[in-house]
Amino acid sequence: MPADSSIAQNLASLRARIARIAHEAGREPAAIELIAVSKTHPAASVQAALAAGQRCFGENRVQEAAGKFPALKAAFPELTLHLIGPLQTNKALDAVRLFDAIHSLDRPRLADALAAAMVKAGRRPNCFIQVNTGQEPQKAGVLPAEADAFIAYCRERAGLPVIGLMCIPPAADSPAPHFDMLRGIATRHGLERLSMGMSADFETAIRCGATDIRIGTAIFGERPAH
Repeated sequence: MPADSSIAQNLASLRARIARIAHEAGREPAAIELIAVSKTHPAASVQAALAAGQRCFGENRVQEAAGKFPALKAAFPELTLHLIGPLQTNKALDAVRLFDAIHSLDRPRLADALAAAMVKAGRRPNCFIQVNTGQEPQKAGVLPAEADAFIAYCRERAGLPVIGLMCIPPAADSPAPHFDMLRGIATRHGLERLSMGMSADFETAIRCGATDIRIGTAIFGERPAH
């Protein structure tokens, strides 16, 4: 089966699952943004998803996205691109110029770099603050105990357009308590967007209130070997 047919079928199946779970949870499927995570997959795969009606994509690396998406965004002006991987401060300006949302805001130096980049670029992509709900030392994200102060810093001191929170639960844990924690922090701050849930746990995430789910493998298949 051609790759583009597989991607179209995967998207149709995924949208049906999202709709079913949303209805079961008493939610509107339209309130859930499906971010197709195209990292390491070629532009041809993105084009197949675009042909199937997908318009929102996620990438992990600024450099990879810069080589893949400018031409696609020019051809599809309604395409939105989300940065879901860690961001180095020296890539802040490139990220602000290319992405429509940044999900990995996690430290004051990055907040300051993004604020300066937004002024220089004349663009203000939406920002999600990443929370390390599992307090894993190897993982990015602000610690839960420091989230309130950091959210205030990003909004008030840096003046960033913070619209929500993001998390990646520990692989060995049940994801629901982590999703519930993230929702609780967001509720305290009046943040409406929750970026949580991937191919293995997005149904749980939707039940826990996710508004943005990041799906790669269930759409594009396993990442190409390098």
